[in-house]
This record gives sequence, structure tokens and C-alpha cells, in this order.
Amino acid sequence: MDLASLIGLIGAVGMIVGAMLSGGGLGAFIDTASILIVFGGTFFAVMYTAPLGTFLGSFGAMSKAFLPPVKKPDVMIERMIELAAIARKDGMMALEGQAVPDKFFEKGLQMLVDGADEGTLVRQMKQEVKSMKLRHEANQGVVKAWIDIAPAMGMIGTLVGLVLMLGNMADPKAIGPAMAVALLTTLYGAFIANVLFSPMLTKLEGYTLHESTYRDMVISGLSGIARSESPRTIQDQMAANLPPKLQAKLEAA
Repeated sequence: MDLASLIGLIGAVGMIVGAMLSGGGLGAFIDTASILIVFGGTFFAVMYTAPLGTFLGSFGAMSKAFLPPVKKPDVMIERMIELAAIARKDGMMALEGQAVPDKFFEKGLQMLVDGADEGTLVRQMKQEVKSMKLRHEANQGVVKAWIDIAPAMGMIGTLVGLVLMLGNMADPKAIGPAMAVALLTTLYGAFIANVLFSPMLTKLEGYTLHESTYRDMVISGLSGIARSESPRTIQDQMAANLPPKLQAKLEAA
């Protein structure tokens, strides 16, 4: 669980709800017509922007903003160094069945065991990284659609409310509900875009960058093993991508 995401979302929503409560309660901020226009309209308009499978799959991707896959580069590097030492001493076949931290690492290691040369290994694994980025971009595109469309739906709701208000100027009782639609749709649209989905998109893009860096480090380490480089050389090459604290931890290990 990413506590920063959870606490940030709860805190932002809590501040807004608290301000509403201090102003007299939530009742004034709930309007069925506004909810239908913004939440319902945005949902179906976003669905319109992507294939159904991508749209439905994006909800699973969104959960990674709160439950990201945990991959520790320092642990991976330590294991890579151990495998490099085994390969130099006993040959590539000795790597068969060795435990590794993740499936991407496991696939690359198996390619070495199966006799793949460095060029083939790098080419195939980089293609997997590219495919991963494309999948992430497709899901993040759906999140971006929520950010773009929700405020637009809020504006549409505002215009609907203004039309209703101007069309019933002779009836004072109709002006209030129409004005509520006009204002609340803008509020809902801003809430969806800026509180729910914009921070989520930033978080998901950060995780994509982290995953890409992690996988590039795996490729670098396996390439070093394929070239029969020393474990120390492989460690130095991979550790260059780590924050200073993790570099120091590796040096001390």
C-alpha cells in the first residue's frame, strides 16, 4: 500500500468535505442532475475514447497508484552479482533454476541458460520494455481522458443550467435549481479532474519511469553476465542508476 497516495487522497477529500460541512452541510452540494451530467457523462465519454478492453483494464491500472508492484533495485543488483559469480565459475548452465526477484529477470536469465547471445538478449528484452510502456501509455491515456473530459462536462452542465435559468426567469422558484446545476457541475468537473485523476496520473507516470529504469538495469546486468564481466564491474554499472543511499548500501554489503 502506498501510504502517500492513500493519505493524500483522503486528506484532499477531507479538506473539501470539511469546508462544505462548515458552510452548512453537504445537502447544498448534492444535485442529481449535476451528478448525471458530470459523473455519468464523463464515464461514457471516456469509454468512447478507447477500446472497451483498454477502458475496463484501466481501472486495474489505476489501483497501482495505491498498490504499486514493489520492486527493489538494490535487492535485484545483489542477486545479479551472485549470479554473475556463479556464471563465471561454473558456466551459464549453472544458472538453471536459480531464484530471481521477478518474472522479467527470470525470462532474461532463462534466455542466457538457453544459449542466447548478448545481442539477441538485449533486443528481445528491450522489445518487452517497449511493449510495457505502450500498455502503460494506453491505460494512462484513459486517465488523461478523465482529466480532460470532466471539466468539459462541467462546462456543459453549466450551460445547461444557464439555459434552464434564463428560460424560467419569470418563475423565481425555478431559478434556484437551475443555478445549482450551473455551479455544481463546474465543481464536480474540477473535483474529478484535479483531486481524483490528475494526481493519479502523475503517480502512474512515476511508476512507469521506475519500472523502465528497473528493467533497463536488469538488461544491463544480464548483458554483463553474457559478456562474462566481473561481478564488481556489473555492480558498478548497475549501481550508477541508484540513489546515493542505495549505492552506499551496496558498497557496504
